[in-house]
Amino acid sequence: MKKICKIIVVMTEFGPEDWLDKFHVTRDIFLLLSTKLKPQLEQVYIEQSGQTITLERCIAMALMRLSTSAEYCFLSELFGVPIPAVCQCVREVCEAIILLLKPLYMQLPADHELEEHAEQFHTLWGFPHCIGVIDSLHIPVKSPSTETQDCWNPRGWHSVVLQGVVNAQGTFWDVCSGFTGSTDDMTILQSSELWTMAEQGGFCSQPPKELMGQPLGFLLLGDAGYSLQTWLLKCYPASANLTPQQQTFNAQLNRGLKVIENAFQHLKARWQCLHNRNDSNVDLVSKMAVACCILHNICNVYNSPFKEEWVEALSQNECPQPTDVSTVYIDDPNAEAVRSLLCSYFEQQQQSKPLDQSLSSSPGLLVPEPPQEDSAGTV
Repeated sequence: MKKICKIIVVMTEFGPEDWLDKFHVTRDIFLLLSTKLKPQLEQVYIEQSGQTITLERCIAMALMRLSTSAEYCFLSELFGVPIPAVCQCVREVCEAIILLLKPLYMQLPADHELEEHAEQFHTLWGFPHCIGVIDSLHIPVKSPSTETQDCWNPRGWHSVVLQGVVNAQGTFWDVCSGFTGSTDDMTILQSSELWTMAEQGGFCSQPPKELMGQPLGFLLLGDAGYSLQTWLLKCYPASANLTPQQQTFNAQLNRGLKVIENAFQHLKARWQCLHNRNDSNVDLVSKMAVACCILHNICNVYNSPFKEEWVEALSQNECPQPTDVSTVYIDDPNAEAVRSLLCSYFEQQQQSKPLDQSLSSSPGLLVPEPPQEDSAGTV
């Protein structure tokens, strides 16, 4: 009876601030999750204890684990269920989010959507033909067991790596998770579906779009950890010999990289299981990371309030992210022509700008309006 009463109190007496403090989402998003996940998780049967736990309780435990990084023993005491039951609920809720909500809120863009992504990025960040920014996030994990001996990353702590790609508005449209901390960015990329898609021409529009009279496919932006590709651009290495055009290119690309830096910061701040040392096994940490990215997108879509105090918690960081290291992989020999074309484009744009405009002025990171739902709750 006490367990049921706790959920009733949450559902009926929690105010808006209570929802944000305890779960980092609004009541409306909690209810949306309850509705969308019901086909997979109407209730969860815990074999060890013979208990049946309602969907609402499972979601409440999972969200609190993801958002506050609360320990399993704390959640067990708070919700009055055994620790194994808490673990099972967190896992099953994450798996249900990936299975049921990923197709709705995180998809590789279709052909017609690539053009929309490129137009948005050009409008907001000034980089033409760009459909997204790619980077990796190291998620701290506890001291490794035998399964995670290669989780040491270059910073000297254990991690699981999440690769993400965001659009101009900081929404993830592709993620790849589960690699150990010793894995470099290019190995992760080459192991992902994204690489296969790009190498098979998935970023080439038909008919080809042009830039300054030259055919040019769609582009991703990345940091020094990636090799230069015709569809993946990075900065020129720092050098006293860089031309003004190359310096301008670097400034524009670094400006674009801020999009994913901001997205990862908001992701970790709202879902602090990705910031604090996670004591779950590697397989579950990987699923938690993907689920958090999907929840990040849902919060963006429905304009869920974001508290700056969550960002402040990130300053207490005992696990700083590994610094970018130039890749040892060979650049595509055809890629420099693409980068040079962009140099010429930005030089032309700079010459046509009024003198009082500068590269340093960046638009804010916008979020899209929520999609309309029909009476059945389908987006």
